[in-house]
Amino acid sequence: MNKLLYVAMSGAKTILTRQATNNHNLANLSTTGFREDLDAAKSFPMDDQTLPTRVFVDVEQSGINADRGTIINTGRDLDIAIQGEGLLAVLNPDGSESYTRAGNLRVGPDGLIETADGFAVVGNNGPIVVPPYETLEISEDGTISIQSPGDAGANLAVIDRIKLVNPDETQLAKNDNGLLELRPQLTKKTVITATPDGIETTTETGLDAADAIAPADGTVSIMSGALETSNVNPARSLVTMVELSRLFEMQMKMMKVAEENDAANNRLLT
Repeated sequence: MNKLLYVAMSGAKTILTRQATNNHNLANLSTTGFREDLDAAKSFPMDDQTLPTRVFVDVEQSGINADRGTIINTGRDLDIAIQGEGLLAVLNPDGSESYTRAGNLRVGPDGLIETADGFAVVGNNGPIVVPPYETLEISEDGTISIQSPGDAGANLAVIDRIKLVNPDETQLAKNDNGLLELRPQLTKKTVITATPDGIETTTETGLDAADAIAPADGTVSIMSGALETSNVNPARSLVTMVELSRLFEMQMKMMKVAEENDAANNRLLT
């Protein structure tokens, strides 16, 4: 009987986690450049002391949906949409680099070009700072040019170029800020040590955070005066919501059946 409870309990827990992911996706239906979260379930035994048939389920984020959203024209100078594959680089508060397709940019009080959420956009030499300007243009390759106040008719001056990258999207994961970042790569290092008995060779493994920075890619292009919408499919997400609700009800019924069976067994023994 307790195996039935394990099945129902692990199933209910899995469904609750999937519901949270689906609800999060729906909540970001109108978020510019949002990438739909995907999750996956895996089984693992409870511990070494239980029966091998007692297996629990763990649900974790497996990645993102790489499908592109719809590009809409806005006509705003600081709105950009990436055409095809690619991401623009931004800085986290701790100075590390992350990536996004949200191109609704703005100029902060200190002249920094940043996303709508306040993350500084990365250029050739770090965060991009623009002086006061009359006109600002962002070209297809990410080059930012301005015309200073009072310089009507003068040529545009190049300020910087947005860092555009195109990493393998299967290696991307979301961080706590909702930005995309490269997963640290597993590295192996051979260590040779001299001992009284001779030469000893060992292999050390670890995660290399340096590999988590994507190089600039000159083939990525952008469209100025446009934004990319979220890639969440509302109809599919609503259907998933109903399906998960029914599956959760089924797990609750299984728990109820287990309780009724247990009560019936107790009556037979008394």
